Amino acid sequence: MTGTLHVVATPIGNLEDITLRALRVLREVDVIAAEDTRRTAKLLSHHGISTPTVSFHEHNAHTRIPQLISRLTRGESIAVVSDAGTPGVADPGLDLVQACINGGIPVDPVPGASALLTALVASGFPAAPVKFLGFVPNRVKDRTVFWSTVSAEKSTVVFFEAPHRIQPTLREAAGYLGIRLLCVGRELTKMHQEFLRGTAGELAERLNEPRGEFTIVVGPVSPAAEIGLELPESDGLSVEFRQLTKTEGFSRREAITQLARKYDRSSREVYARLEAAKNRVS
Repeated sequence: MTGTLHVVATPIGNLEDITLRALRVLREVDVIAAEDTRRTAKLLSHHGISTPTVSFHEHNAHTRIPQLISRLTRGESIAVVSDAGTPGVADPGLDLVQACINGGIPVDPVPGASALLTALVASGFPAAPVKFLGFVPNRVKDRTVFWSTVSAEKSTVVFFEAPHRIQPTLREAAGYLGIRLLCVGRELTKMHQEFLRGTAGELAERLNEPRGEFTIVVGPVSPAAEIGLELPESDGLSVEFRQLTKTEGFSRREAITQLARKYDRSSREVYARLEAAKNRVS
């Protein structure tokens, strides 16, 4: 009788982000295949679990998968865990799951924390439809394809980025996404968890000392862009501007930002049209 591969979600930051079922499975399996055995050791020690571990990451997956399949075939039970979150999302867990399916070995998902879903539900953007693109590629050519894919997608998009690359990535994104809104989550579920909202250009300026892994949620294309809503002429725009500032209490800058987002135009273009109207009056 073959064993079972348990795909176990582990914390993405806070060590309490793990289910009772996941802790039981980690105690009961014969071995835990871990992306980083040192990081997993901290989790196991915190919860008093002594199950042995073996390393399983992108650099040894080619040789490790046949070894794990062999152990499963002999009847052993194995849990696969990533550094954080749910295995198989952006790690070699997917390859192991596919190998088990091809070999007729049972796969048991043990759900839990997910950086993708955590950032998505906190973003305030629609969660369906949504496109997940993993990590931003390293190669320039691949990045061009990546950004073309993101900018062409009208619904919500989610991807990951490392701290040392987040600023150049956001600056690059600004050229493709313009005033499309983003929500950037960092240090998810940790003490210093933070969600930053704005355009890619705005967020690039605000992230002076980026730390922690980043999950970026790109909001859907605005209704104005979707239906081709035209920016009103100067006089009509001025009426809306006064409504926002006089009646609704927005500052000048906030009102211009609101109008830019409504009509899917740059704040500079909105400002220029308002100034044109003011100059005609004076």
